[in-house]
Amino acid sequence: MRFSSVFLDELRSKNDIETVVAPYVQLRRSGRLLSGLCPFHGEKTPSFYVYPETQSYYCFGCGAGGDVITFIRTAENLSYPDAVRFLANRAGMRMPDEVIDDGIERLKKRCLSANREAAKFFHACLYSDLGNEGLQYLKGRGLTDSTIRHFGLGFAPNTWGSLIQHLRAQGFREDELIQFNLARKSKSGGAYDAFRNRVMFPIIDLQGSVIAFGGRVMDDAKPKYLNSSDTIVYKKSRGVFALNFAKNTGDRRFILCEGYMDVISLHQAGFTNAVAGLGTALTEEQALLLSRYADEISICYDADEAGRKAAEKAVRIFSSTNVKVKVLRLTGGKDPDEILKKHGPEKMRAILAGALNDTEFRLEQTKEGLDLSTADGKLSYANAAVQVLSLIANPIERELYASRVADETGVRKEAIAAQIAVKQKENRRTKERQRFRNIEQQLNGYEKSEFYPAGTPLKIRRAEEQLLASLFRNPDFYHSACLDLTDDDFISDTNRRIFHHLVSFIQAAQTPDIHSFNEVLSTEEMGHLSKLITGQDILANSPKECADYIAVLREGKRQRHPTDVSRLSDEDFLKLFSNNN
Repeated sequence: MRFSSVFLDELRSKNDIETVVAPYVQLRRSGRLLSGLCPFHGEKTPSFYVYPETQSYYCFGCGAGGDVITFIRTAENLSYPDAVRFLANRAGMRMPDEVIDDGIERLKKRCLSANREAAKFFHACLYSDLGNEGLQYLKGRGLTDSTIRHFGLGFAPNTWGSLIQHLRAQGFREDELIQFNLARKSKSGGAYDAFRNRVMFPIIDLQGSVIAFGGRVMDDAKPKYLNSSDTIVYKKSRGVFALNFAKNTGDRRFILCEGYMDVISLHQAGFTNAVAGLGTALTEEQALLLSRYADEISICYDADEAGRKAAEKAVRIFSSTNVKVKVLRLTGGKDPDEILKKHGPEKMRAILAGALNDTEFRLEQTKEGLDLSTADGKLSYANAAVQVLSLIANPIERELYASRVADETGVRKEAIAAQIAVKQKENRRTKERQRFRNIEQQLNGYEKSEFYPAGTPLKIRRAEEQLLASLFRNPDFYHSACLDLTDDDFISDTNRRIFHHLVSFIQAAQTPDIHSFNEVLSTEEMGHLSKLITGQDILANSPKECADYIAVLREGKRQRHPTDVSRLSDEDFLKLFSNNN
């Protein structure tokens, strides 16, 4: 979807990047720049910078960057047109009536529309004769009609094509429904409903759109849950169930559960700040998303071995964010749903009040399987506790827990503190060795990057980046040094598209700026472009230096595609040995 340059210029002028970023990042002025802790990855030292002069931002820690539209795309997990709409509403601007809709945006709209119709169909089925079994199941789980309507729960009938038939009547094609994960392709080439004989949980994003579904069987059949696969509008690693409700409660303390039913039962009991992952273990993307809306997370996973391991992983992931983490010790039931049914909300409130913080949880985990009445048990616990405490940055907190471990083991606090100091020194050496390994890999051309094929020499990467940055700042160099440069000379697909778009501006005698790339680059690629623009200290100061970069690219291209001499004419064969080559 493309908007007119006049509209976008007005949009950006009314949405100064400093004021847009401020609600998400506590910014501090540093000369002409602003800095703060990056909202897109966990960090303790600021590496996120806002450049008011160019109305852009860049994080030197995770590589996120772009302009005000890119920021909202990433911060609110929105598509490009939805981010534009968000900023237009913020500025009190009316969206233009005429926009050019591209194929991707049309497909996204089509998918969301199909999901919305499917959700309505499933909900209607639940209250029809076809869904009586599903309704009885949900009522048997203690859910009220009000809760069922609030979450839009439904039922997929035990048929092979009811949903397909319904959606085809709404104008959707079978190939679209397969692409949207609402149908599956059969061996005969036809299609059948993806969800059958399951109670249905619509997954709703922060804008209120249905983006996917989870379906649960009503017995012990496997798999218990069937979840939508990733589509053009849905990435399960990035979504959080019921966050659309929890973020509006005004309570920045969230309860993180394992499953849909736990969340729904908690909401019905008054705990409307409960959320859950989407059929996967907690991911870094989900943790960062939650950190934008919550200051404290209470991890409320099942009281079994799998739940404890999942909680351990979640604590590790949240440790890289600024969110305060607690872990609930479930008693009186295996999960929140069972506890609420057996003991009511008061029991759940007591469990929340007795939650362990992340350090207490780690220390409790180190005691697993140890007999602290024996010397061996105390020694094993003390050694494991030292490792936990060595990771605490706050010296007061560290001393407090060192005293607690000393009391539990009978070891002098001074001895534990001395061992913590040794472990901290080992941790620093490990980090330093890793830092040097990273530097060595970069110098030897093994630096990993999603924007280059594996094994791309560092020399070629630098040449591509410095050439693009130079052309961005000095468009006139294109006419004097780069007229015969083509997209095919670049090894990086992203750099190839940046170059193509850059040249279109230069040839139209327009001044390129970062804002104009939002329509053709993803948020990750916008970060890469921001790095090129803000991070290049050594740039070509003349067309001759641009020509040198091009020579590096051409040499790399020849090495990737060596000449097949058997296919050359006699004349071209002789040219291989001329002094001009």
